Amino acid sequence: MSPATEVHAPLLTSHGPPGVNPASVSGAVFNIATSIIGAGIMSIPATLKVLGIIPALVLIVIVGILVEISVEFLMRFTHSGESITYAGVMNESFGRVGSVATQVCVMITNLGCLIMYLIIIADVLSGSQNGGTVHLGVLQEWFGIHWWNSREFALLVTVIVVMLPLVLLKRVESLKFSSAVSVLLALIFVAICSVMAIIALVQGKTRNPRLVPQLDEQTSFFDLFTAVPVIVTAFTFHFNVHPIGFELGKQSDMITAVRISLVLCSAIYFAIGLFGYLLFGDSIESDILVNFDRSSETSTGALLNVAVRLSYALHLMLVFPLLNFSLRGNIDEFLFPKKPFLASDTKRFVALTIVLLVFSYLAAIAFPNIWYLFQFVGSTSAVCLAFIFPGAIALRDVNGISTKRDRTMATIMIVLAVVTSVIAISTNIYNAFGNKQ
Repeated sequence: MSPATEVHAPLLTSHGPPGVNPASVSGAVFNIATSIIGAGIMSIPATLKVLGIIPALVLIVIVGILVEISVEFLMRFTHSGESITYAGVMNESFGRVGSVATQVCVMITNLGCLIMYLIIIADVLSGSQNGGTVHLGVLQEWFGIHWWNSREFALLVTVIVVMLPLVLLKRVESLKFSSAVSVLLALIFVAICSVMAIIALVQGKTRNPRLVPQLDEQTSFFDLFTAVPVIVTAFTFHFNVHPIGFELGKQSDMITAVRISLVLCSAIYFAIGLFGYLLFGDSIESDILVNFDRSSETSTGALLNVAVRLSYALHLMLVFPLLNFSLRGNIDEFLFPKKPFLASDTKRFVALTIVLLVFSYLAAIAFPNIWYLFQFVGSTSAVCLAFIFPGAIALRDVNGISTKRDRTMATIMIVLAVVTSVIAISTNIYNAFGNKQ
């Protein structure tokens, strides 16, 4: 029985491990929300500085709507064919070139994010050094500088104790509890920022936020486009659409879970953007955690700063397994296309899991300052996964199910994605290497 013939049948019966019950909608909501939030939440406040509050809110809403449409495309065109993976759907539409392009984009996006997560966690726990400025980590602030709270050792313990047990789970549904905790930690992160912003507002210490962008010698019209890939990347979870969707009982359950998650994450993004901007104004950094890594005038403020940093580091620890799940599946599909289902081969599953975990750890230790590289590469691959590939699938329409509305929306998505990405990347390159003062 193919997904095309009976889309409401339990998908695990034909595509997953036998005898396993379909996943729950609530578990899917937590897993999707955790996949979305990731590290994107840290860069959202800086986009408000560039765009202003009103355009940033509008952009968040527009991207959220387009993401919902693109996911609906993926699910509908998947169920009209025979494949159960993103790369498989692209293979049906564009052959081997399409599947390889998808797998490469997932590898770039997810592996880059996993390495960045470990770098951020290490920065929070053991500090970092940016030029001549030294930022102490939470462990060093509490206990002083010792060998056991160095980046290498603290991160190694975190990888072994927290992440290894989670990445060895074979079903996405098994991560629903860690994902629920992760979403809770993100809410705590937002709540603490909100409290700090409200206190600062009462004390008259908040900055005056811009409602609209301010174009001057430092910010040009084209600089506004650099915020678009940040928002797109923050909403990209398409690499987990199929692993999560095919553990649910019905296609409609996935659409429901996606919509709930997008509303929740949009609210979280706008809240952290607004309160973070109120707290720090134009001094806000591209990584808001840097703003909290500063001395506070009171012990309460210092405690809140530590709570913010730790809650987010713990959040990233629990996001890590979800991105690893789809990354591992894509690498396995790329390297072993003829092999049986990965979860059914324990040796291959464990070996690939360990290799990915070790590589991510070593990369995070060896290259602690690769944030901007992945902004360029990750944003490009994320835009492809979120908009360009789903739109291309709808336009290709190998099974003849596209409506006129589908083709119109697909064209709009692709054009917007290509134009904004080209302008954003060109502007970033010019700002980095040009003669801008």
